[in-house]
Amino acid sequence: MPKAQTDAEWSDRAKNLLRSELKRKGVTYAQLSDLLDKIGVKENEKNIANKISRGVFTMAFFLQCMAAIEVTELRL
Repeated sequence: MPKAQTDAEWSDRAKNLLRSELKRKGVTYAQLSDLLDKIGVKENEKNIANKISRGVFTMAFFLQCMAAIEVTELRL
């Protein structure tokens, strides 16, 4: 059984996963904002940076980001 983690540890894991996918795709927060806009999601660069740095965002936002940068598979 895996070790129990705190909410902060889960948040860190979520933000690191999102950041690593953005880095792997070479996408900046400004570019992500434009890409999200193309799929109908209105988020400015500052809001994106704040959400990701806190590591607290909805699964919907995470999936929107993955769709915007065309990630179809993730390894956890």
